[in-house]
Amino acid sequence: MEQRTVAFLGAGNMARSIISGLLESGYPAKSLIAVDRNPETSAKYRDTYGINANEDAIASANQADVVVLAVKPQDMETLLKSLQGVDWSSKLVISIAAGISCQRLSEMAGTPLKLVRVMPNTPSLVSEGMSGLYAPDSVSEADRLFAGQLMGAVGKICWVSEEAGINAVIAAAGSAPAYFFRFMEAMQAEAERQGFDKDTARLLVQQSALGAAKMVVANPDIELATLREQVTSKGGTTAEALNVFNNNQLSETVAEAMQAAVRRAEEMETLF
Repeated sequence: MEQRTVAFLGAGNMARSIISGLLESGYPAKSLIAVDRNPETSAKYRDTYGINANEDAIASANQADVVVLAVKPQDMETLLKSLQGVDWSSKLVISIAAGISCQRLSEMAGTPLKLVRVMPNTPSLVSEGMSGLYAPDSVSEADRLFAGQLMGAVGKICWVSEEAGINAVIAAAGSAPAYFFRFMEAMQAEAERQGFDKDTARLLVQQSALGAAKMVVANPDIELATLREQVTSKGGTTAEALNVFNNNQLSETVAEAMQAAVRRAEEMETLF
């Protein structure tokens, strides 16, 4: 991976996960900068990761080859307006903020930015993330490659050809961990009602979810429907459970939920 100086403006969980993944992949600590308004957070980054961490966004952005915008969407305009003295012409800018388009980010900065938008998800915190990326045609292949490798340090990536595709990534990956957590939560609750203690109920559910996911990954050429059918004996317990899901229109419910996520992402784009 090409080595560039990367400044993370905003040092929350997602920035931490990316920094940790980069360091684990061998990226030099001297080339990473974390910026946070809280001196205690900066000190924690220095102590934990041995990287440059400070509270000076302007100096860090000026020093960096790549600037990762990792603040909350509602804080983005304030941040970019504070950086209008920075020369962005030679810098790659990566935004991990939902709901703010490339055009709007450039408007906030007061100058055209070489932007890659990224939509990661929370499993990036355990290096099992799924990130969608979008870049306008003006972004070079070298910059696209670097952005992909950056996010590849914490999981898998996919590129979308249109910026609107980022909203579909939100529905299928960005928000998706919560869907699975909700399903697992319901399963654990029912297992407890059926007599298991809380820890055992959770173990039954989480290990089954982990095993199922690993089976999917280990069998990329087998359709998900086929994997389901391989577990489902005609007239058996699994078939009976699946009948309940089907009768309650699980597929339609999932589709409706994902469509709602896309609609909300589109609404958010009008807020900033």
